[in-house]
Amino acid sequence: MIDGNTRLLGLMGHPVGHSLSPRMHNASFSAEGIDYVYVAMDVRPEDLPAAVTGASALGFRGFNLTMPHKQAILPLLDSIDEVAAVSEAVNTVVIEDKRSRGYNTDGSGLTEACRESGVDFSDRRVLLLGAGGAAAAVALALVDEGAKELRIVNRSTEHARELLSKLRKTGKEIEGKAYPFEALDEAASETEIIVNVTPLGMKEEDPLPVPVEYLDGREAICDAVYSPYRETALVQRARERGAVTVTGKRMLLYQGVYAQRLWTGREPNVEAMDDAIS
Repeated sequence: MIDGNTRLLGLMGHPVGHSLSPRMHNASFSAEGIDYVYVAMDVRPEDLPAAVTGASALGFRGFNLTMPHKQAILPLLDSIDEVAAVSEAVNTVVIEDKRSRGYNTDGSGLTEACRESGVDFSDRRVLLLGAGGAAAAVALALVDEGAKELRIVNRSTEHARELLSKLRKTGKEIEGKAYPFEALDEAASETEIIVNVTPLGMKEEDPLPVPVEYLDGREAICDAVYSPYRETALVQRARERGAVTVTGKRMLLYQGVYAQRLWTGREPNVEAMDDAIS
């Protein structure tokens, strides 16, 4: 039952009609019998400042952010964590005493999903596709998981170099190099794991982010992209070639688990969340 004591949470994005997050989070709240509710809120870019102020005024405990707000939210927050600072992107906000703090749970969500499937990044060479906000959060998590080397491939080599520079400024030891897509053959050589954090795969007609022959001989293929209704072609092709696959839907699940821990201070009901989006 929703009443005057129910704690409010939500998702801000544009559009948000496709999101599985309300189903996922509310399933956990219901299973655990805790008095929270999570709603999707379609917020146009020009309305984001008013929406953030309004969430605080209305007593929201926090909210998630999806495109196109992950970067635009930064100047509207009182503080951010290290991962959000490196990635320059926020997907989770916690509000306490009218003060807002931003987090990025994308990286921890992906590595937890990989751990579930037995994928170990320790001492591995990883081919990371993409250098945007989510890719930066993932890159930082891969370093923390002990990856031996990060080879970052991006349309803009400069953005990939900037990401490596940001990682090194955190004081973490990382061996890495930036490559343009034209140098994919060199970048992929001797890598054991491929992690896709580009948008390719969101649309059914999208090409693979790497040619299909690059999937041969890999220990694992991890795809941050998810569709509510199907697996990406990357995941399908990689599985056909014998690689362990980790889907974007598992990343969605575990980034939500981390976010819910931040909001409630409790361990979420992962089984209920999983059932809700399966």
